[in-house]
Amino acid sequence: MSEQVYAEIVVDVPVRNVDRVFSYIVPADLFPAIKFGMRVIVPFAGRKVTGYVVGFSGITQVSQEKLKPVLAVLDNEPVITEELWTLARWMKAYYLCTLAQALKCMVSPAVRVKAAGSYTGLWIGFADNQLAQVLAKLNRSPKQSAVIKAAAGQPGLSPKALADQVGVSSATVSALVGKGLLQARTTSVRRNPYPIKPTGIPGPVLTPEQAYCAGEIIRAIESSQSQVFALHGITGSGKTEIYLNVIARALVLGRKTLITVPEIALTGQMVNTFKERYGDTVAVLHSALSAGERYDEWQRIRNGDSKIVLGTRSAVFAPLSGPGLLIIDEEHEAAYKQDDQARYHAREVALQRAKLSGAVVILGSATMSLESYCRAQKEGPYRYLSIENRIEQKPLPQIKTIDLRAETHKGNPGIFSLALLQKIEEKIRLKEQTILFINRRGFSPIVICRDCGFVLKCPHCDISLTYHSDLTLRCHYCNYISPVINKCSNCASEQLRFAGTGTQKVEEEIRHIFPSAGVLRMDADTTSRKGAHAEILKNFLDGKADILIGTQMLAKGLNLPNVTLVGVINADTTLHMPDFRAAEKTFQLLTQVAGRAGRGEKPGEVIIQTYNPEHYSIKAALNNSYKDFYAQEMIIRRELGYPPFSRLIRIILSSTQSALVQSGAFLLKECLLEAQRDFNPHGPDILGPAPAPLHKIKEKYRWQIVLKGKQALILRQLAAKGIDIFESRQGNRLLSIIVDVEPQNMM
Repeated sequence: MSEQVYAEIVVDVPVRNVDRVFSYIVPADLFPAIKFGMRVIVPFAGRKVTGYVVGFSGITQVSQEKLKPVLAVLDNEPVITEELWTLARWMKAYYLCTLAQALKCMVSPAVRVKAAGSYTGLWIGFADNQLAQVLAKLNRSPKQSAVIKAAAGQPGLSPKALADQVGVSSATVSALVGKGLLQARTTSVRRNPYPIKPTGIPGPVLTPEQAYCAGEIIRAIESSQSQVFALHGITGSGKTEIYLNVIARALVLGRKTLITVPEIALTGQMVNTFKERYGDTVAVLHSALSAGERYDEWQRIRNGDSKIVLGTRSAVFAPLSGPGLLIIDEEHEAAYKQDDQARYHAREVALQRAKLSGAVVILGSATMSLESYCRAQKEGPYRYLSIENRIEQKPLPQIKTIDLRAETHKGNPGIFSLALLQKIEEKIRLKEQTILFINRRGFSPIVICRDCGFVLKCPHCDISLTYHSDLTLRCHYCNYISPVINKCSNCASEQLRFAGTGTQKVEEEIRHIFPSAGVLRMDADTTSRKGAHAEILKNFLDGKADILIGTQMLAKGLNLPNVTLVGVINADTTLHMPDFRAAEKTFQLLTQVAGRAGRGEKPGEVIIQTYNPEHYSIKAALNNSYKDFYAQEMIIRRELGYPPFSRLIRIILSSTQSALVQSGAFLLKECLLEAQRDFNPHGPDILGPAPAPLHKIKEKYRWQIVLKGKQALILRQLAAKGIDIFESRQGNRLLSIIVDVEPQNMM
């Protein structure tokens, strides 16, 4: 290295006032090893921190006495590509996060593990068609001849395994290696999370609706048009088969595909479907893989061995060079929104990746988000494609609502209506299966004192403790656990009541009412260990249970052909949340879970239990009418000025000190008002400050301010400037700020 080279490095310190690129000296001994996209160790503010190399330069504006050297290189190969670096800069501007936070989202945790192990095996050292000739030459050496036959039949055996199998000494095997008749090769051991072979069975013939949609998307891929398709198909209409057909054409054209699903629970069935069609060209990325499996899949993607990537939210950052097709399945799902660090939405990141690579995007859903549906209307930026019929013209399930108020008046205050119990009994008798849906885990979500009305809450969060059937009280936000108590901690009364219903309570009641029925439960408690999702679903698919009880992980994408009844225990769980999207989430959940019924040969039925049967979201779900829901909800959104008629930014301040966070919130409001003077006086609204609906989580008190306006760029500029002013006046490190652009959760 004749001239000094400087590395441009983003330090992994997620603080806004150091959110820029720093120059470091590249020592001569590190020059051959350091490359763009690698992680390094550098000195920073008196300590050693991780940094990301994002460029090199032969000159720098920094004075030599202030420059410091790179201390070490952490990676053997880059973990960030040029495309992802460009994407990180976009995320910083769009989501108002730091570069370090954006880059941290992109670096797989698995890059920190070691590469897969390797082993040395033996292969024959000649062409297959020469086997007979070689054996003829060894006819006077029967042991060597037997070794050659075994090696030809089972290539890759280790020297010891080959000798043991034939029953000869290791010297016999070594002699053949010395003659060149056997060759040793070192092969890496791939940690394959889904060793599924392609079946070779062609996919079904597409319906006319499917064929039309697939044809329109394929034409865009063939013409290299960067276009977004909103694929709006009812449940059971065969959207996955459209994906598979479009991907087949993309592969022929040499275009790579990235497809995301919102839940790990969905990956099992999707992986089976995709791998049976495309084999090892499919790589899988999600957090339930072991570190080694994730590393090997990441390497296969990076090296170009996998042309198709399937995964959950973070898979949108897979190191797939120049993807030509991006598919966001169940695009409406809030699970696509990251809830810490850089609060990105995978759908929006995918759209930006498509712009960078000139790719086609498919946004698929039976219950599209209002924002996406609006963008797909006439003169909108998306192309709308609709599928209004199920495959093979199968009917949608018949849906019935049960008014729980009337049920109580009849003298039935229990969890299940009489109609639902009768239907469950009928399905068990007919050897058909039932799904019971309730979006609360645990046994009872509230423990209340009958005498003083005190509700037991988590000591670290402003959240009621949930009673679990293992005789514990649990917080579902910080995972605080305590033994169940017998006396009220406020008045010492023993009159404690376990109120409300969760999945465990439903399971206990069902087992009591139908003791001979097979029952499975699928929620966060039963799926915590690796492979649990797939195991539960396989057991259910194999007919080992009559009834599957679960939370929202059951509500989307699953294909369970023998399910002919879906029972919604309480449709009102999400309806009364303090969130302007509450009605939309209710409609989506009900429609999606109802769509699990009747997907096989037998028609399906759905029973929705509710205290609000007249609510428009429940009525629309009853009639399976997205358009009815859309028409009513858009009137309300327009009147209140909520998305899609505006954009939102939610700013959350948090601290362990209640007074500090409250005073900080009011100071931030002043700073935002000051920043607003540079904008149109009729510009963004500044709502708040106010305590967040979940006022305390993990020992931190939370206040929020919501910015609302029609122009996204102005909204971001206002937020950025207001926060800059705030941070210049407030230096208390005990107060932190979270910026949530286009929030999906207002809690």
